[in-house]
Amino acid sequence: MTAQSIEDLLRELTPQVLGALVRRYGQFEGCEDAVQEAVLAATVQWRAEGVPGSPRGWLTTVASRRLIDQMRSDHARRERESATAAEVVPEDVPDTDDTLILLFLCCHPTLTAASQTALTLRAVGGLTTAEIARAFLVPEATMAARISRAKQRIKASGSSFALPDGAEREERLRVVLHVLYLIFNEGYTASSGSELHRADLAHEAIRLARMVHAQLPEDGEVTGLLALMLLTDARRETRTTAAGDLVPLDEQDRARWDRGLIDEGIALVKASLAGPELGPYQLQAAIAATHADAATAEATDWPQVHALYLILERIAPNPMVTLNRAVALAETEGPKAGLALLSTLDGDERMAGHHRLLSVRAHLLEKAGDPAGAYELYRRAARSTASIAEQRYLESRAAAVALSKAPGREARDSAHRVTRPRGRGDR
Repeated sequence: MTAQSIEDLLRELTPQVLGALVRRYGQFEGCEDAVQEAVLAATVQWRAEGVPGSPRGWLTTVASRRLIDQMRSDHARRERESATAAEVVPEDVPDTDDTLILLFLCCHPTLTAASQTALTLRAVGGLTTAEIARAFLVPEATMAARISRAKQRIKASGSSFALPDGAEREERLRVVLHVLYLIFNEGYTASSGSELHRADLAHEAIRLARMVHAQLPEDGEVTGLLALMLLTDARRETRTTAAGDLVPLDEQDRARWDRGLIDEGIALVKASLAGPELGPYQLQAAIAATHADAATAEATDWPQVHALYLILERIAPNPMVTLNRAVALAETEGPKAGLALLSTLDGDERMAGHHRLLSVRAHLLEKAGDPAGAYELYRRAARSTASIAEQRYLESRAAAVALSKAPGREARDSAHRVTRPRGRGDR
């Protein structure tokens, strides 16, 4: 096997092995450290000697032995755990896959969203602390402390390693999907740094979403989230130029979109919409499918997009949803209608100075024939984002507006149009 194949296999097996150890020994923090050590050992040994016949059994055995060594060195627990340490590690590995339980544990409600995300990537995604730190542009020591605190909080909560029941299970699943959504969004449109996207994070989110979908194939929101990720990621290669400059949706080369991902995503959307209820991820996936269905930007069914955003706004009110609906409304009823809807967000503290609100308003002012107002807002938007790729794009829009001699269509066509943010994951 190639080094990449071994890495992919280890990421697939990591949560399964960790789940088996936590179920057997009940020590999440100790088990997680032992599994990470086993994975590092496998990375070296498997590349040199080849992958064993039962890679999951190999990892489980090595991780169990590492955990037992830790138990033996802990003098405070020696008497309580001596019997466990003396046991022979069983060779048989249970066939059950506890990945979903592990995801639920990593997304424990006592943790912050940042901690849930970091712990999910470490324990379920199999990423090292250094990899996670690099992805989120923080020092490794900071990320290590965050992960350690998260594990301590889970331990202090006294949570059992089992799927919760009833309403608690539904709520925890909602948190799991939100964490995967956050991971994908950070990978698809990085919140800071020189690169617009981080493909490794986006791909990891898709892999984990596939894992959840395999265990809960009938859940409409799980299916919808996976569909949304696939339909969005299908456009990734066309979102930037060779120089790394941002290309807005309506100027992307649709012939280069990944048709395989689009076909799979649309099939999943249809399956998710067949259920009795509609959730936010299903609606966002339907919006993404509407864009994917359009052979050209001009062929986009904007009334359909607006109608879907209107439903989404009613069942899951959010200023970003309203922002996106304003873009769709402007396409159907003109820029003044879009600007009027945007004005309802001016009193929302969550959107105060947000670069996406500024950039959309600038875009609509440009379309409405107000290049001076658009110029000022493009400049403000560029100063308000930490993404260098978005900064360059917004500054280029401001420059294009300033150089245009006439408002309206001439100003709009003189350079790229402003990005139409559609919830970060739908551009």
